[in-house]
Amino acid sequence: MAGLRVAPAAARVAEGECLWTPPPEQVSAAAVEDFRHWVNAHHGLDLDDYAALWRWSVDEPEAFWAAIWRYFCIVSETPYRHVLDRRTMPGAQWFEGARVNYAEHLLRHEDADPDAPALLYASERRAPGQLSRRELGHRVRVLATRLRALGIGPGDRVGAYMPNIPETAIAMLATTAIGAVWTAASPEFGARTVIDRFGQLAPKLLFAVDGYRFGGEDFARGEQVAAIVAGLPSVEHVIWLDYLAPGAAPALPGARRWSELADGPEPATFAYERVAHDHPLWVLFSSGTTGLPKAVVHSHVGILVEHCKLTAFHVGLRPGDRPLYHSTSGWMMWNVLLASLLQGAAPVLYDGSPIGPDPEVLWKLVEQLRVTHFGTSPSFAQIMQKNGLRPRLRYELSALRMVLLAGSPSVPETFAWFYDEVKPDLWVTSQSGGTEIASAFVGAVPTLPVHAGEIQTRLLGMDVEVWNEYGQPVVDQTGELVVRTPCPSMPIRFWNDDDGQRYWESYFATWPGVWRHGDSTKLNARGGVYIYGRSDSTLNRYGVCIGTAEIYRSVERIDEVVDSIIVCCELAGGRFFMPMFVKLRAGIELDEAMREKIRRQLRIDCSPRHVPDQLYRVDEIPYTLTGKKMEVPVRRLLSGWPLEKSASRDAMLNPAAIDWFVRFRADNRVMLSS
Repeated sequence: MAGLRVAPAAARVAEGECLWTPPPEQVSAAAVEDFRHWVNAHHGLDLDDYAALWRWSVDEPEAFWAAIWRYFCIVSETPYRHVLDRRTMPGAQWFEGARVNYAEHLLRHEDADPDAPALLYASERRAPGQLSRRELGHRVRVLATRLRALGIGPGDRVGAYMPNIPETAIAMLATTAIGAVWTAASPEFGARTVIDRFGQLAPKLLFAVDGYRFGGEDFARGEQVAAIVAGLPSVEHVIWLDYLAPGAAPALPGARRWSELADGPEPATFAYERVAHDHPLWVLFSSGTTGLPKAVVHSHVGILVEHCKLTAFHVGLRPGDRPLYHSTSGWMMWNVLLASLLQGAAPVLYDGSPIGPDPEVLWKLVEQLRVTHFGTSPSFAQIMQKNGLRPRLRYELSALRMVLLAGSPSVPETFAWFYDEVKPDLWVTSQSGGTEIASAFVGAVPTLPVHAGEIQTRLLGMDVEVWNEYGQPVVDQTGELVVRTPCPSMPIRFWNDDDGQRYWESYFATWPGVWRHGDSTKLNARGGVYIYGRSDSTLNRYGVCIGTAEIYRSVERIDEVVDSIIVCCELAGGRFFMPMFVKLRAGIELDEAMREKIRRQLRIDCSPRHVPDQLYRVDEIPYTLTGKKMEVPVRRLLSGWPLEKSASRDAMLNPAAIDWFVRFRADNRVMLSS
């Protein structure tokens, strides 16, 4: 095959080594190439490659995003007055005057081929199945009409405590179709964590599941749902889904069954609620290091144009494709998965463990459902590699074209494993972006080569640079990922952040007017990108970012715990180590019973993802003079940085506290380095 290069053995691959080059026929067929020719014809330009197209997209953002609008035939009730009011962050306004609906565009392929698959699904509870475009559209219209009858309308918040199943997708589409505001949390989360999130929004209606199955074990959630509803006095209606125990009555008095609202005849008439440019679409939560999780608000119009661009040009989706990204309903990758409907693709929803009790369940689905795009975390690939799994020898994978690695940094060996053991002509990609934009800043494009461990490029419309500590752009040096000009899917605001102070402090306090994302990054001369982990104290746990604040709120409710600090260290081979250090009351030992009490509290209040790998007792937690826990300095110390580059004793409230961590690093050097 033209352009094909079989990867070397994973153990020998070097960072940046070219593993695959797209064949000419793939390049010429790519939607991003069609768009480049379209831009040249409509704008009188001569952009000769992707790099030139990217440069134009960031130098002329108004022209670029107007081109996205026209190319994808965005339907608006009224014309927009201008694409962008001003190139400032925060505060940029996009497509003022337009009135659009995101769900309308997700479902607009129904008439073209109503019997084509729209959603495919499987779970540990259900055998694989599918919904056609006609069936999906019908169920969304029925549920949306019933929600309106309950008094749910534009601007009302709707929460979902639901797994990754078709009912959750239908609920999201119905909610956004009528202009209500969607938010979701995975049912693995405990009640306290959900209340911390949903309580900020005062939701009027809650979709809730009775339980779920993960790793072969059933988890009933009736008590958690009751606690959530008790903690959310704004909730007027609860829609109960009997997923774990079909046919059982709702465990919550007054709850309505899912079937009461979701089943029924086609509404006589139905109209999507087209909303203004700054109308909220959904609220996603990004945990911080202090306070409650950040409630990130996105708009219909901003997410619509971004997701059209992302799914067509960077993920390379076409009508009939079948992407499977392993995700929970509360992670932004779930939203991105459903965005594939924009291109007429049929997303595959899988609810359950990716590795147990059947460690090959996802590969079986890839074969059985003819998956074209497989999204997973680097840690999943490392588990497969460690267990000696060789999918290419066991499964028929001819439909699979792309592997999308997301959630945490990838190492060269991970890329090489896919070429060696899955398929030699794959397009293997890595991405980095986040909840804040429900997309990626850097990621894939089907017309460029794949280099080991390297993110292919900066995405169109994303004015990304890497800056050093002095605010200077650098190449081939590690620095901070920054974005110099606004893009439409940046948050329109944080909920309950009326003066915008928390939003500003989260991204713009370091360099006013410039978005600092918090990733330690390197940009090379050819435009490839490497992400080496978080530069702030946010934790990366199995590909999901977790804020330390919610962990501290949970652990420090335990009487025996006086104080605590938690960090996540990146280890060799793309692995992570998340230790927690606790200060206990006098006379209390950190024995196994105490450790299990802390772990149990985190599982109940938060989720299994929040449980640390190890617990250690310390005499003092290090603080700055301004009273902030020194998470970043501790993480740097444990990662091998010298003390003088990790922390300033002059800026510490209790300088001796840091010495314990210096000794800990010395005593555990082998563990932290291996």
